[in-house]
Amino acid sequence: MPASKLLPPRWFVKLFNYEYWTWWIFFLPMVPYWAYLALRNRSLTYFTTVNPCIPDGGVFGESKMDILNQINAKYLPISLLLPLGEPFEQTTQRIKTVQLGFPLIAKPDVGGRGFRVEKIDTPAELQQYLAEAIMPVILQEFVDYDLELGVMYARLPNQPQGRVTSIAQKEFLHIEGDGHSSLGQLLEQHPRARMAIEELRERLRNDWQLVIPARQNRLVQPIGNHCLGTKFLNANHLINDQLSAVFDAISLPIEGFYYGRFDLKVSNLADLYAGKNMKIMELNGATSEPGHVYDPAYRLWQAYRDVAQHMKIVANISAINIKRGVAPTPLRQLIRNSKAFFDVSGQI
Repeated sequence: MPASKLLPPRWFVKLFNYEYWTWWIFFLPMVPYWAYLALRNRSLTYFTTVNPCIPDGGVFGESKMDILNQINAKYLPISLLLPLGEPFEQTTQRIKTVQLGFPLIAKPDVGGRGFRVEKIDTPAELQQYLAEAIMPVILQEFVDYDLELGVMYARLPNQPQGRVTSIAQKEFLHIEGDGHSSLGQLLEQHPRARMAIEELRERLRNDWQLVIPARQNRLVQPIGNHCLGTKFLNANHLINDQLSAVFDAISLPIEGFYYGRFDLKVSNLADLYAGKNMKIMELNGATSEPGHVYDPAYRLWQAYRDVAQHMKIVANISAINIKRGVAPTPLRQLIRNSKAFFDVSGQI
């Protein structure tokens, strides 16, 4: 049994570290600025026009697979969309047909913030995951590249080039064994893991009592979401004209795409700047967050400053698209769409 460290209560840590706040609490102070931008654009839902190629611009509830299908296949991992209730024998055959091997990543076609995104190691685990699915599921190649990044990109519709506006580098949750403590005991004493302990206990229930050998470093959570213990680091120093040109090459062929975050893995920085050995797992739209603001070293005022800058970018893009005839989603319809998303996903 490990000696318990004297750690502050989780509620205390959450109170003074905004990266652990519920998303709507974090964004609540930005409502007056959103109201100002809405007044300027003469629409409460102006932001739904930011990406005409994505339903509602990419607010809530869009199909991840529909978006991926708009990206050049050379940037994508092997991906397969499974309809709800498909017989497992048919799924197994389809996996073989596209040459998708284990381990793989399974996630709902609609969702966010790491909801039900899991690494699947065996066919039995996949069958159990699919049995619990409540919506179509994407199976995706597990990309074993060293760097995982969240790259924000924006382009004004009347401009031929865009620019990268934010980069978050993701540092995955690891623990080191001591030879006598179980995985669960180590996680309960880990300053980041303890903040997501309920989720981790459910995901790692089969290994919770496993004793980790001394000095063994173990990757606990391969899913790059800060709600699941991943640390987001400010990597904006990587932004330059060369990188913006790489994402122009990716983005310009996507007709009607102007703003969003590419969640990707890449083998190294040289390949990132060359636009090769890169796999885009997801592309998110209007409600994309500049992930660098969740760096633990960042100040709250800096986070709100950078969020406001990105809100202004969305408003500027939307203003041009509205003038071009793109109609904002009516408020009642957006509320219905968003409610359906939250009802299904259970996210708050």
